[in-house]
Amino acid sequence: MKKRKLSRRDIVQGLLKGSTALALGTLFASSVRAAAPPAEAITPQLIEAAKKEGKVVWLTWKRQDMLLPYVPEDVAKHYRPEHRDIDGTYAGFRATLSPMAYNTKLVKAEDAPTSFKDLLDPKWKGKIVKAHPGYSGTILTATFEMVRDIGWDFYENLAKQNIMQVQSATDPPKKLALGERSVMADGTEYNIFLLKEAGQPVEAIYPTEGTPFVIGPIGIFKAAPNPNAAKLFQNYCFTPEAQQIVIDAGGLRSLHAQVREHPGRKPLADIKLMKEDAESAEQQSEAIKARYQKIFRV
Repeated sequence: MKKRKLSRRDIVQGLLKGSTALALGTLFASSVRAAAPPAEAITPQLIEAAKKEGKVVWLTWKRQDMLLPYVPEDVAKHYRPEHRDIDGTYAGFRATLSPMAYNTKLVKAEDAPTSFKDLLDPKWKGKIVKAHPGYSGTILTATFEMVRDIGWDFYENLAKQNIMQVQSATDPPKKLALGERSVMADGTEYNIFLLKEAGQPVEAIYPTEGTPFVIGPIGIFKAAPNPNAAKLFQNYCFTPEAQQIVIDAGGLRSLHAQVREHPGRKPLADIKLMKEDAESAEQQSEAIKARYQKIFRV
């Protein structure tokens, strides 16, 4: 069977789906394939090692001097300073929000909550779904921003609402669309967009307190085997063409000043955003996860 040649759009969509390693591996790997290694069982040691790997973030890689300083032309010209590293080691490839949302078959628009604190109304007890900051990096960042802006009291009271606790940030939109819960307390905006545009009964809510904002950067490792190819790909990722794919196909937000918003979606400029602070979120991550687990007992 003849192997289909991947387009640049295929590669970018791989990044959007979270398959960064797969996308980059496909782009830069040799056409020669080695034999598969021997099968290995899942062990407690492997699980612990994976947990440690999961704590590595861009700030850690930068501190360890693992990232190659490289600034694509579009980043220099069209990205705000807060959306790129001051030393040029990474920049925000895409962003997402963690809004509230509701099932339009179960909740009328005029009855839907408009703020996070509205979720504490007894009428929503047993009708809310939310994701876990101990599992999802998006929800960890969102929890940090919400604790900073509205306090732990909100979560202590939300825990009394008999919520459906799920893991991934992508889970609440799916539960909402299935009608398993009426309201989503947090989760990925892009899933709400894509579900709604596929005809599912979901609608995003941008809370009056502000909506958590999460930036996803990309960069180049100094040890990359093909650094020039990586630079070319990094340049492409920040072009208007690639960033439009981020918006249209991924349902995500672009930080490029010259791209177009997708019709029918609320423009980013019209949304009150909570300020992202990746360094503080990283420093407080373990404390946030521990306190959340204690409050919700999960």
